[in-house]
Amino acid sequence: MSTTDAAAAQALAEACATALFAGDRASQGLGMVVESVQPGRARLRMEVREDMTNGHGICHGGFIFTLADSAFAFACNTHNRVTVAQAAKIDFLRPARRGDQLHAEAREISRSARSGLYDVEVRRADGELVACFRGNSHSSDKHLVEDHR
Repeated sequence: MSTTDAAAAQALAEACATALFAGDRASQGLGMVVESVQPGRARLRMEVREDMTNGHGICHGGFIFTLADSAFAFACNTHNRVTVAQAAKIDFLRPARRGDQLHAEAREISRSARSGLYDVEVRRADGELVACFRGNSHSSDKHLVEDHR
């Protein structure tokens, strides 16, 4: 890929993330921040709030899943095709606690015309791995933004 093509792909990925986040009330409501996007990649951050803890005093797994799922969504929508989850699974490895900054980094493993495979690692700010998520995506022919070409 030429430098010009790479720059155009990066600009498109950023435009797609901006458009997606503008309508993503769930991610916004949970205080998620899109830290970075690249074609096929995304990194999001979320602080574990008190209202996200369960009866054991640790972050409810559903919130960790939602952070990973949001990173997955941003990564698979960087190619300007409206893309949704088809399936996903998560393995919880360590607890997160109130006040922890969680970072979810999604990366594209494989993508074809209609489907994709993405892995997401959720880590605490200290680098400890909290969860591993794998998502399968399905793409439509619709676009998030007008193509920049």
